[in-house]
Amino acid sequence: MEIVTQLIDFALHIDKHLAEIFQNYGAWAYMILFLIIFCETGLVVTPFLPGDSFLFALGALYGSVNMKLAFILLLTAAVLGNTTNYFIGKFVGNRILEFKKIRLVRKEHIDKTHTFFNKHGGKAIILSRFFPIIRTFAPFVAGIGKMSFARFSAYNVIGGITWIVSFMLLGYFFGSIPAVKNNFTFVIVGIVVVTTLPAFITFIKSRKSNK
Repeated sequence: MEIVTQLIDFALHIDKHLAEIFQNYGAWAYMILFLIIFCETGLVVTPFLPGDSFLFALGALYGSVNMKLAFILLLTAAVLGNTTNYFIGKFVGNRILEFKKIRLVRKEHIDKTHTFFNKHGGKAIILSRFFPIIRTFAPFVAGIGKMSFARFSAYNVIGGITWIVSFMLLGYFFGSIPAVKNNFTFVIVGIVVVTTLPAFITFIKSRKSNK
């Protein structure tokens, strides 16, 4: 329970925690950035990591962070993460789903991602980058569905670039505005709600139509 509380606190006050990471770890902070994005996109058991708000907060730190280095590392992490997740789904995905003890791999997350794929096709790999949870499970489901690796890779790179650039630029342009800066927690909550709501509505509509 304490870990959950700490994660929520990190997500809601990510601007302060991110600044502390750079202050305390120096150059090693960039490796921490890499690991956060890699784990969120590459491991089906860590869909709770705050990718969108993390990138937004990073963009807001422009001037105190080497943005070129951060962008290269985060893009690499996003592409490698999705690729790792794809191969996990391709080779052991069905076994993981059958292993009931892995509680973080929830059936409703898989169902929601399948619905997303059915609606958007291959473009779901790009679009999923902008939806928490689905972002983590999309490459996993693509691997299970045996999508060709060449096709997956093209969508993967395009989606990774679009996602990282979009949220870092949003953080850069809006993060320094006093109203945003003084109410950063509410902005982060707003980002989570806005990015999660469309996928949730799609999932609910799909469940109703199936019934």
